[in-house]
Amino acid sequence: MTYTITISLLLLFLIIFIDVHSVLVPQSVDEYPKNPVWTGYLADPYAFEVNGTYYMIGTGLGLSGGTFPSLKSDDLITWNYSGDVLYATKQPDQPDQYWAPEIAEKDNIFYLFYSAGFGEKQHRLRVASSKSPLGPYNDSQSIELTNVTELAFAIDPHAFQDKKDGQWYLFYSRDFLDMDNGYRVGTGIVVDRLIDNMTRLAGVEEVVLRAKHDWQLYESNRTIYGHVYDWYTLEGAAVWQEESGVYTCFYSGSNWQTPTYGVDYGIADSPMGPYIEDSTDRPRITRSKENVIIGPGHNSIISGPDKKTTYIVYHAWNEARTIRSPYISQLEWKTKVPHNSSSGQDLLHVTLVFLFYIIVVLFIFHHAL
Repeated sequence: MTYTITISLLLLFLIIFIDVHSVLVPQSVDEYPKNPVWTGYLADPYAFEVNGTYYMIGTGLGLSGGTFPSLKSDDLITWNYSGDVLYATKQPDQPDQYWAPEIAEKDNIFYLFYSAGFGEKQHRLRVASSKSPLGPYNDSQSIELTNVTELAFAIDPHAFQDKKDGQWYLFYSRDFLDMDNGYRVGTGIVVDRLIDNMTRLAGVEEVVLRAKHDWQLYESNRTIYGHVYDWYTLEGAAVWQEESGVYTCFYSGSNWQTPTYGVDYGIADSPMGPYIEDSTDRPRITRSKENVIIGPGHNSIISGPDKKTTYIVYHAWNEARTIRSPYISQLEWKTKVPHNSSSGQDLLHVTLVFLFYIIVVLFIFHHAL
C-alpha cells in the first residue's frame, strides 16, 4: 500500500510539473562585442541561413550601385561583403528611401520584403522575388502589399512561418493616433496573414504591440498628421517560435537616432496574439552602455551552426554616430512560469489539475486499503 501511495504521489507531482505552462524568455545581453562584424553601413540587419551558408542584409546604400548591402559567412564570425540585393530605377516620382529588408523562402523562391517611401513619409510595403537568396531583386517588378491612400505609413516587414501549420504571416509597423486601452500615440506593430504566394495580405490585421512605457518615446511635441503629439515608437518586429509553441516577438523601441533605442519583447500562444509585454523603465534585451555601445537595436534572431544556440543580430552606432553597423551576441533564455499569470488563468488551471489528481490519489488509496 505504501508503495502504491508513493508512486501515485510521484506521478501527481510529475504531471503537475509538466502541465504548468512554462516558457523560455530571452535574457538581457550584458556583454557586447568590442567591434561590429562588418564596419560598413548596414542597419536593421536581417540574418538568415540557406544550406549551411549565413547571409545578412540591411538598410544602406550598396557598394556596387544598388541598395541593401549583403554579407556572407560560413560560421557567423567572419563576414564578407557579397554585393547589393535590390536595384531600383531612379525617377522623380519613385520613392527615394528603402528600409529594413528581410528575406523569406517558400517553395524554392526567395521573397524580399521591404518598405519604400519619400524621406520619412508615405512608406509602403513591397515584395520582390528571386530564385537566389541575394537576388538580384528588381524594385520595378515588386508588388505593393500596402496602399498609402489607405495606410499612410507602413515599415519594417517581417515574414514569419508558423511551424505548427506552415502558415505565413507578415508583421510590420504602422502609425496609431488613438490612446485606447492606455496605449501611447505613435508607431506600433501589427500582424496579418500572407496569402497568394506571399504577395498579398489577407486584410485581417491584429495589433501585436503598442507603446505604453516612457522609455519608448520617439520624440516629444512631434508635428505629424497635422497635429502635435508626444510620439512613441515600437518597430522592427522579429518573431521566434519555441518548440512548446510559444511565440516571442522582439521589437525595438524609442528613437533609432538616439542612445535610448533598444530591444524588448512580448510573448503569445498564437502568431496573431494576444501578446503580453511587461517591460519596465528600459529595454530588457539590448540597450546603450556608456563607452561600450550606442543604440543597439532593430534585431533579427538566428540559430548557430549547432542548431541549438541562438544569436541576436542588431545594429549600433559608431562613436561619431555616422554609421550603423551590425553586431552579433549570443542570446540566453530562462524558464519562466507562468507567462500569463497576470490573468490568473494559469493559477486556476494548475489548481484544478492539482485537485483532480488529489481525488485520483485518494481513490487509489481507498482501494489499496
